[in-house]
Amino acid sequence: MRTAKHPFAIADKPAAVWIGRRALSAFAALALACVAGPLLAQTTYPNKTVKLIVPFPPGGGNDVIGRVIAQKLTDRWGQTVVVENRAGANGIVGLQALTQAAPDGYTLAVGAAGPLAVNPSLYARLPYDPLKDFTPITNLVNFPLLLVTHPSVPAKNVRELVAFAKAKPGQLSYASPGSGNSGHLAGELFNTMAGVQTVHIPYKGQGPALTDLVAGQVQMLYSSIPSVIQQVRNGQLRGLAVGSAKRLPSLPDIPTLSESGVPGYEAYSWVGLVAPANTPADIVRKIQRDVADILSDKEVADKLNQQGALPVGDTPEEFTLYIKNEIVKWGKVVRDANIKAD
Repeated sequence: MRTAKHPFAIADKPAAVWIGRRALSAFAALALACVAGPLLAQTTYPNKTVKLIVPFPPGGGNDVIGRVIAQKLTDRWGQTVVVENRAGANGIVGLQALTQAAPDGYTLAVGAAGPLAVNPSLYARLPYDPLKDFTPITNLVNFPLLLVTHPSVPAKNVRELVAFAKAKPGQLSYASPGSGNSGHLAGELFNTMAGVQTVHIPYKGQGPALTDLVAGQVQMLYSSIPSVIQQVRNGQLRGLAVGSAKRLPSLPDIPTLSESGVPGYEAYSWVGLVAPANTPADIVRKIQRDVADILSDKEVADKLNQQGALPVGDTPEEFTLYIKNEIVKWGKVVRDANIKAD
């Protein structure tokens, strides 16, 4: 008497093997999807609008640079990079907003010298830590500061200015757009390195400071070049020296402060790009590479040079180290001069 075949007897082995292989293939496909999904999402970045926070009002140097980069990235990516001005409290308002954004690469911010390097020493408490709450992407440009004087100052160069300041301590005054501004700190650094005593006069913005300088109410100003170059060219102001390490292509006849009697002096206002902390490294690298390509474009670089801006485009690691060094440098100036925020 023959017994009935069990449903899972040897005779059914091909079906069992087929079912097992099918299950294995499904599992492999699922595993591959789990791995490839995030990779695909990252390699297709960006696939929607990117927001760029500018923590300053429209029209200033930070805003201009931010909009240039935003437009060029829009053209390159095929996705809109929209600029959002979030001004207030020396850049604190805008950068605090960035700390509340998702670390996915879709919210970035312009990070400048003031908010990232000066504010940590200027304010007893900040709602962000510049080294812990942000991911540095790249330094976009450096703006060397130009030392300008009123023509009534009896000094045609920095050496004569230093000699005059030493002979008459406290009689030369320099304007700035406000306490803690890069122009203020540049003046205090000059006082320390040149061994002189000039008096800081804070104003409510660059406009009033420049107006009083042209009128001769104050004698000196450390300024970004676009703000004062016209007055220098028409003779209303005298351009003595720039705060860069080398002479600028746009102002080849104006020496550096370092070569003019204050060795080692450098003072820049800079504009960089940062993301929230923990933004994926591959997204950060893509943004950095694309921005570096934009800054290396001859047309872009020439336009920036004409405005007295030096394109940078360094790596995230280099920019991180630069921010750390700037915090140390300007922190010492703030403490030594006992500078307080307005």
